[in-house]
Amino acid sequence: MRVLEHHEIQPYEVALVHWENEEINYSMGEGNSKLHHGNIILNSDVELDQAVLEKFAFSNALSLSVKLAIWEVSLDHFVESIQSIPEMLKSGKRVKLSHAEVMQKIGELFSLRHRINLSSDLLITPDFYWDRENLEQLYDKTCQFLSINRRVKVINEKLQHCTELTGLMRNHLSEKHGLRLEWMIIILITIEVMFELARVIF
Repeated sequence: MRVLEHHEIQPYEVALVHWENEEINYSMGEGNSKLHHGNIILNSDVELDQAVLEKFAFSNALSLSVKLAIWEVSLDHFVESIQSIPEMLKSGKRVKLSHAEVMQKIGELFSLRHRINLSSDLLITPDFYWDRENLEQLYDKTCQFLSINRRVKVINEKLQHCTELTGLMRNHLSEKHGLRLEWMIIILITIEVMFELARVIF
């Protein structure tokens, strides 16, 4: 693992990596490799190349679950950062976020949404398994055991709610900005009228 650390790109925090992990017991046995009652049973008689591919299929699903868990934590932190906004809007209090901060929140949200739905294999089975039906079954069975599809559905529902809330915040600030501009225009027109009246009268 220390050798791989030199090739990391945008690594996650060490504490988060240690906290988020998946563990499944495994054993060697006869017959086809499978996931049975939460335990991985590897075929002890299969050829080495096939054994490596089967281990890869299991580990691929496990790593996907860990990646999803890290994104779930990121979304939870995001939700915590904006959870007071609905009550502030409900009570008519001033939202203590600038337009730039709201846009930053929107950027964070869309970045997370992009990683989950477009830059990962959470929604579809990777192309690698399309012509390897036995490996695809191992991968899909492990993903099903780890509830990946259900968790993706839940996280997307949360993302949708957060998107609506941040959109509401942006509209709220835009309306305030528009109202401020309207008042500035009214004041400028009033000043111009006063100067014109003063010129006519005096």
